[in-house]
Amino acid sequence: MTSPSRPRPRAILVAAALDVILVIVFAATGRASHEESAFGLGLLTTAWPFLAALAIGWVATLAWRRPFAIGRTGVPLWLITVAGGMLLRLISGQGTALPFIIVATIVLGVALVGWRGIAALIGRRRSR
Repeated sequence: MTSPSRPRPRAILVAAALDVILVIVFAATGRASHEESAFGLGLLTTAWPFLAALAIGWVATLAWRRPFAIGRTGVPLWLITVAGGMLLRLISGQGTALPFIIVATIVLGVALVGWRGIAALIGRRRSR
């Protein structure tokens, strides 16, 4: 059995950037839906717990080894980002109401796992 080839640094950077951008979009969209500023310090306040948890997830899953993998990287990153983000929000005195947890779980799942699923489909089509 051969090991998968190591991803190029550019691919790792693209994957990490997509994850970060999608977490920021999640936070900005949530703020905008509550008629709060989607920019500035308020956005940073909302996004930082999830960005910190995402960074922890990247380290915990060794995501740079297989940044596009759905099951090995995407799903664990999603779960760590949601759980860690909620824990950090709780510790920092921010809200963790059940509806927010549900929405965050769904949206971040679609985002962090979804783009990897799309990338896998594109990769399969290209290999045909």
